[in-house]
Amino acid sequence: MALRASGILSRSNFDHLGSDDRTPKPKVLSSICRIRGNDGMGLWGCGWRRPRPRRIRGSVRCLIRAEGGEEIVRNENGIGEKSDGGDDLVGGRLQRKELGSLPKPLSVTDLSANSNCGSEKLRVAFKGLPGAYGEDAALKAYPHYTSVPCDEFEEAFKAVELWLADKAVLPIENSLGGSIHRNYDLLLRHTLHIVGEVQLPVELCLMALPGVQLNDLKRVLSHPQALADCDRLLSKLGVARENVDDVASAAQFVASNGLKDAGVIATSRTSRIYGLHILAEGVQDNPDSVTRFLVLARNPVMPRADKAFKTSIVFALEEGSGVLFKALAVFALREINLRKIESRPQRKRPLRLVDDSNNGSFKYFDYLFYIDFEASMAEPRAQNALAHLQEFATFLRVLGCYPVDAL
Repeated sequence: MALRASGILSRSNFDHLGSDDRTPKPKVLSSICRIRGNDGMGLWGCGWRRPRPRRIRGSVRCLIRAEGGEEIVRNENGIGEKSDGGDDLVGGRLQRKELGSLPKPLSVTDLSANSNCGSEKLRVAFKGLPGAYGEDAALKAYPHYTSVPCDEFEEAFKAVELWLADKAVLPIENSLGGSIHRNYDLLLRHTLHIVGEVQLPVELCLMALPGVQLNDLKRVLSHPQALADCDRLLSKLGVARENVDDVASAAQFVASNGLKDAGVIATSRTSRIYGLHILAEGVQDNPDSVTRFLVLARNPVMPRADKAFKTSIVFALEEGSGVLFKALAVFALREINLRKIESRPQRKRPLRLVDDSNNGSFKYFDYLFYIDFEASMAEPRAQNALAHLQEFATFLRVLGCYPVDAL
């Protein structure tokens, strides 16, 4: 059984769990969580709903054994592995003949019961293949780590919850493309905590197989956001655009199939991994474009008041005149700066029926509001603001309190 720490996790990896190994049923909160004292910890990791408690899911600590009781040798990264000789690198580039083994799947059943104990390197999950933009963000946050590539965003959440990874680094917004709504929804569905953020400048390159020139290109493959960021260049070249899940997938596809009429928009690091030649650097339309990533973990970080911290919350309000104004006023009254406001329809109750006229019933969306504000939960003003908001919010949850990342 050959394993690789860089194997990619997919939905099927989590289907190996039997009924006894699945996430335990959620427990009902026995009391309403309120902020008391000066520790500001009353709202950590749970949701608060009026008039009755809501169900939440706790973090899962799974102990999983390899099938057949086979012994797995621990490598230097703390991941069970039997070495097969490694990849052939020449001049810092992976030869195309080895590309097929790069994204080897990592199965839950391949991990021993003690695979999480004594790990020397932090295991960080991200979406995409090795060389994806999410891995660049993970490298900025944790220069020395073991990568855990995942097929989808939710697989990265599950990898941390099931102790297959220690952290997950996932994008939440781009300065040009806006918010990534899928991850906002997943933040509410799962119980991981935001423990950090990474702001990564967008620095894209156009690349192709060695020997291919610009005028040979008929099409360019990349992630939809990367293609949109390079609209000016691609329009000038007059090439067809093909969407893929991530920039690394595009590079691997072109390299493994030897496509001489196709180019890839990706980072310079991706070109080194897949042996592609850079035709042009800095091809993004806006040189100031930035993607913001969140770092997620099973446990929150301890808030501090002696350095810049940011707090992220989500809450819901009853329908009424000026209710949102009152909610935002609790921060303005305490001179707390809001960095971001995002609204999302509630998935379980997206529509509200309101009889407010003689013309019949009208349907409105029920919204959840996500807010980032510049204050630490260790500060009394932040604790007081949330205690004030709690008085009229129907639901309130602190997603995380974490240090601010600077470019």
